[in-house]
Amino acid sequence: MLLVLALAAGLWAIGWAAGLPHRLRWAMIGLLYLAVLALHLTLPDGHPLRLATGKEAALWLLLGGAALIALVYGRSVRALKRRAEAKEAGATGSATEPAPKPGTFSEAELTRYARHIVLRELGGPGQKRLKQARVLVIGAGGLGSPALLYLAAAGVGTLGVIDDDTVEGSNLQRQVIHTEARIGMPKVFSAEAALKALNPFVAVRPYHRRLEEEIAGDLFAEYDLILDGTDNFETRYLANRVAVAQGKPLISGALAQWEGQVSVFDPAHGAPCYQCIFPEAPAPGLAPSCAEAGVIAPLPGVVGSMMAVEAVKVIAGAGEALRGQMLIYDALYGETRRIALKRRADCPVCGAGA
Repeated sequence: MLLVLALAAGLWAIGWAAGLPHRLRWAMIGLLYLAVLALHLTLPDGHPLRLATGKEAALWLLLGGAALIALVYGRSVRALKRRAEAKEAGATGSATEPAPKPGTFSEAELTRYARHIVLRELGGPGQKRLKQARVLVIGAGGLGSPALLYLAAAGVGTLGVIDDDTVEGSNLQRQVIHTEARIGMPKVFSAEAALKALNPFVAVRPYHRRLEEEIAGDLFAEYDLILDGTDNFETRYLANRVAVAQGKPLISGALAQWEGQVSVFDPAHGAPCYQCIFPEAPAPGLAPSCAEAGVIAPLPGVVGSMMAVEAVKVIAGAGEALRGQMLIYDALYGETRRIALKRRADCPVCGAGA
């Protein structure tokens, strides 16, 4: 038996020197035990190997049974301990973190939004408006990704996201809400997973479909503010028409290669609508997509974050939103400029032509 114990100690030392985890070291000793037991069960009495390893198989069977009982007992104790800790944590959590009343904040939320609440322009009332706000983001791609992440982090109470696309490997260069593990997943569900992990106090409504005329009116009616992060003019014009008809502010962003732009289209507050500024879609080939022209990876993050900032300002009534103005950012030369936008009297959407 001393020989077997010495071999077991040697195996443990080898495993320790090799940096193997405890589980693998115990597995090696277990294999040694099975080998010794097999020798005692197969070799005849008086064989030198049996004499060198304890003579009788009964001794090894008793030893193995004792080890098994100890293992089962240890696992049972650990399982009971985990259950007790979980029960205690649940009781403590329910005592220290009661469910907040509608329109109020839990202690965890107050901690989370503390940097907002100390802002003079936002404060508690502004944060409450954010919690009560419902924002729809069209597109969970380059612009929608950062906009959704920051709106969730800011505490916007309800976030809708509509997109009919799925995550592809080529998206991951700039669409930071998605991950390698979620390639092939619908973008709206990938975004939902990311937003829930970021802020469990936000309700996320994913719509895995394209925004179309027959659903746009009913969908927009459920939200206070619309963010347009799409990459095609058909959807942009549709979103603008429905937002204007319902008097909802539309925050629109666009980008290509090294340049991006953002504006708040809100005719209900005297600002032009999208079609005032872009009466017609450009001819095919004049406005290539990101896939055709390329886009620098951080640019959607910059412009999408600007869209989120404008959304927070509009919801909370802080500062001066980009109504009647367009902010243009040139990443290649680090330049930002702001231009004034005017309504067109003959606009077919918000002017006399409507």
